[in-house]
Amino acid sequence: MSEDRVPGFATLAVHAGAQPDPTTGARITPIYQTTGYVFNDAEHAASLFGLQAFGNIYTRIMSPTSGVIEERMAALEGGTAGLAVASGHAAQLVTLHAMMSPGDEFIAARQLYGGSINQFNHSFKSFGWNVKWADIDDVESFERAVSPKTKAIFIESIANPGGVVTDIEAIAAVAKRAGVPLIVDNTLATPYLCKPLDHGADIVLHSMTKFIGGHGNSIGGMIVDGGKFNWMASDRYPMLSQPRPEYNGMVLGETFGNFAFAIACRVLGLRDLGPAISPFNSFLILTGSETLPLRMQRHSDNAKAVAEYLAAHPKVTWVSYAGLAGDRYNKLAQKYCPKGAGAVLTFGVEGGAEAGVKVVAEVELFSHLANLGDTRSLIIHPWSTTHSQLTEEQRKAAGAGPEMIRLSVGIEDVADIIADLDQALAKT
Repeated sequence: MSEDRVPGFATLAVHAGAQPDPTTGARITPIYQTTGYVFNDAEHAASLFGLQAFGNIYTRIMSPTSGVIEERMAALEGGTAGLAVASGHAAQLVTLHAMMSPGDEFIAARQLYGGSINQFNHSFKSFGWNVKWADIDDVESFERAVSPKTKAIFIESIANPGGVVTDIEAIAAVAKRAGVPLIVDNTLATPYLCKPLDHGADIVLHSMTKFIGGHGNSIGGMIVDGGKFNWMASDRYPMLSQPRPEYNGMVLGETFGNFAFAIACRVLGLRDLGPAISPFNSFLILTGSETLPLRMQRHSDNAKAVAEYLAAHPKVTWVSYAGLAGDRYNKLAQKYCPKGAGAVLTFGVEGGAEAGVKVVAEVELFSHLANLGDTRSLIIHPWSTTHSQLTEEQRKAAGAGPEMIRLSVGIEDVADIIADLDQALAKT
């Protein structure tokens, strides 16, 4: 391929970051199932530990297997560098660790995965990090939440439990005026459907457990550095703009330029907090990533057909899926996700929480579990499960009302998916 040609998305999904193994010639990236790597000599070791050279020290910090998925995700998102970690929650922790000090604040959309709401409200308080909540349907609420202590704004591109598409550009403008980075969790959309960096985001996160891996067999998280935020503009982000005592006074923002944030997350967050991804999980996720464009198109096409079926069902009171014509988020979906609105949708069933639990109990093809992004169709009643640790008010604010059922529509034959829902609804 000529040097001036930019590979297409499907080509990058198969090839980005991967090379034949230099020792064996293996075309598939091997699983380097080891804890550490041999140094050439003391000088080589010192250069690695001092960040004067790149290479492998501990698998906890960097491994050849994980390095491929890091390069691939950076290429797919259009970023400068990636960092693989143990889970999506680990990605959130490591990302904010590079920005926040005790007493600092970040702004987050209320429309988030229930586990993230819990992490932000409770776990992060142990670090002295405070969250201020805003509403993605009210961009001015983000503006009102900005204070001198604000260090970041956090949103999801397609919000979990699903059906809600965020106006990324509008909120990116708020972040720019505030002088803080916009962090976008792109888990439900994936870069196949949406590229937040193209719309003003500065950092993109993924729970690779979901659609990137795609087969429900591995847990992993990803941080992608957009490379455009100026960490040196002020002393607001000392981990990047000030000399680091761990590295003989090195200023990461000066030394590493447009991928300094990814480096900070690796050497100050992953190294010391320790949420490493295993090489085996990286290998399985890497394999799954090769079919990402094929799967996401099938997921989206199936989900749209299911949403249209549910919208016409007499026992369904409402359907939330941005791919539906007339949906309140349809115009935003056309702008940010023109290839499709993803696999996840929600709907309300007559009879409230009791009916929601009944539908979940009666399905046969669908699997009842909390994950998303599997090749298999998945179902859950968030009110009684994923969001049950929240108060009633918080559950409703997050869009998880008592009658709501969440689907992650798989890649099976869509007629079979619809038939399973039909028989379950008939028993309600």
